[in-house]
Amino acid sequence: MTLARLIASGFGSGYAPKAPGTAGSLVAAVVGAALLWLSPWVLLAAALLASVGGVWAIRAAKVGNDPGWVVIDEFAGQWIALLGLSSASPLGVALAFALFRLFDITKPGPVGWADRQHGPVAVMADDVIAGALAAVLLLIAQIVRPGLLD
Repeated sequence: MTLARLIASGFGSGYAPKAPGTAGSLVAAVVGAALLWLSPWVLLAAALLASVGGVWAIRAAKVGNDPGWVVIDEFAGQWIALLGLSSASPLGVALAFALFRLFDITKPGPVGWADRQHGPVAVMADDVIAGALAAVLLLIAQIVRPGLLD
């Protein structure tokens, strides 16, 4: 396996026999929670690296049409969703996971638009936008109900 395929597959998590996107998102949520516990800046750096590195890996692996095993986009999106939390509480991480998956699967508005585009940037973009939408909702929830997700 090439380095590009290893990265594109979310370090192998995309080869799960069923629901590889969900499997990749779950691995990303666990890793992301640990990164958030270290520092939100570490998580932000990882999300940026996954986003840029994902475009490179998808291009270098010569991937077309977003095959199921490509889950680096789920890693980036899930990590962006987690940036909406003030801490890595079990409830917060579970809600970030659920919201990200909801937006990634249903593809509302800009997520759907990005999903209909082509190329490595487009493969990443729908998940990045889904993660950003989830993060915004998590931030709003914490403003409306302080301490809810701590």
